[in-house]
Amino acid sequence: MGMIDINADLGEGFGVWRLGDDEALLAVVTSANVACGYHAGDPLIMRRTCEAAVARGVMIGAQVSYRDLAGFGRREMDVAPEELTAEVLYQLAALDGIARISGGRVGYVKPHGALYNRIVRDPAQAAAVVAAVRVYDPSLPILTLPGSAVYEAAGNLTVVAECYADRAYTAAGTLVSRREPGAVIHDPGEVAARAVRMAVDGVVVAADGTPVPLSARSICVHGDTPGAVEIAHAVRTGLTEAGIVLRPFAS
Repeated sequence: MGMIDINADLGEGFGVWRLGDDEALLAVVTSANVACGYHAGDPLIMRRTCEAAVARGVMIGAQVSYRDLAGFGRREMDVAPEELTAEVLYQLAALDGIARISGGRVGYVKPHGALYNRIVRDPAQAAAVVAAVRVYDPSLPILTLPGSAVYEAAGNLTVVAECYADRAYTAAGTLVSRREPGAVIHDPGEVAARAVRMAVDGVVVAADGTPVPLSARSICVHGDTPGAVEIAHAVRTGLTEAGIVLRPFAS
């Protein structure tokens, strides 16, 4: 019987502004990528999200990003490696401190948005992110796409592959840019079917119809898209009905 993790981005509000239904998603996911204040989130939201995750028994991950509140972390930036390492370290340490006083801890690191996509292909920035994790806690896994440059940079650090049930893929196994039509899939049934095939067969069908092999330990569903909670429930139901055990990849 297979096992897989379901993760989602949470705590992505700021001040009085809220994004997504974190409480509802925490009843579905097994891992929560909590925004650390650079693309979204603030100290109070971070604390409330960590407390809610701990209460639900959901693993907390540090969702680190470029310093880009205005662009929600989705604008690519050229940041010097030493500076990027320090900024990732800052975010990771802040969230872990809040998680610990909430009764939990950070169990993994997942870069967000433009940083996530950049370190798939950029060895220098991948190494900068790895350096921050290594100096803070080398036991923390890094969550990324299969084939990412993070694997080469990681050395003896653990790298965990994830896939996206609600994002379109290219034939090369990368994500279709959000600038392209159809990059985000909104139909709950379709997303659930894709998740099951990813978990059971290790395959995703690319936007051009090409079957693409992938091997992943975690499936991401986005919390900031319309109908996110319904989609997440459909994914969880589909996986459990297929006999897949849902469990955090981090311990």
